[in-house]
Amino acid sequence: MQNSKMEMYIEGLLPPVDQQIQQMESYANEHNVPIMEKTAISVMLSILKLHRPKHILEIGTAIAYSAIRMAKSLPEANIVTVERDETRYKQAILNIERSETRDRIIPLYGDAFELTEEIQQHAPYDALFIDAAKGQYQRFFELFEPLLSENAIIITDNVLFKGLVAEEEIESKRIRSLVKKIRHYNEWLMNHPDYETTIIPVGDGVAVSIKRGENK
Repeated sequence: MQNSKMEMYIEGLLPPVDQQIQQMESYANEHNVPIMEKTAISVMLSILKLHRPKHILEIGTAIAYSAIRMAKSLPEANIVTVERDETRYKQAILNIERSETRDRIIPLYGDAFELTEEIQQHAPYDALFIDAAKGQYQRFFELFEPLLSENAIIITDNVLFKGLVAEEEIESKRIRSLVKKIRHYNEWLMNHPDYETTIIPVGDGVAVSIKRGENK
């Protein structure tokens, strides 16, 4: 799915990004850092522009690629982003400091499950972006959903996991276990009593969850 001709065609239609974003994309490719794919982040940014969140919580900073892109696209938004990998966090700090959006991004270092008090200090959030450990997606959702404002949106990346969620036979035991967890999350999400979810098959799969209208 990632390298399909259709995906490549759509990527070719996307407008050029600035020099810093290009450098971050090159760094991620060179150092094998997983960042959101171009088509997927384009869709996410369009959705966020429509939603116009003022406060965003991101779980999984990596090198701050998506945080900076959100900040650039949403000039009124402030972003709290959490990363537990020290090397990636340090690179994220460098990238944030080089960006004109530095004053609107708050990077937190550590395990999101251990930083709940610090994360809560900046609540409520109008959007939650989950892009960290795939096996923990449901825990992230359940832990941070109470910190959201009434009409907040929740976006989860990598929910199709390179198309493996649709495969019946997977040789690797580790990958098979991870795919099982992602499938469970997707099914749980689609049947959530309070949220209506759409899975968009772009990039590695993006789930967009909004409060059910009848519950507002």
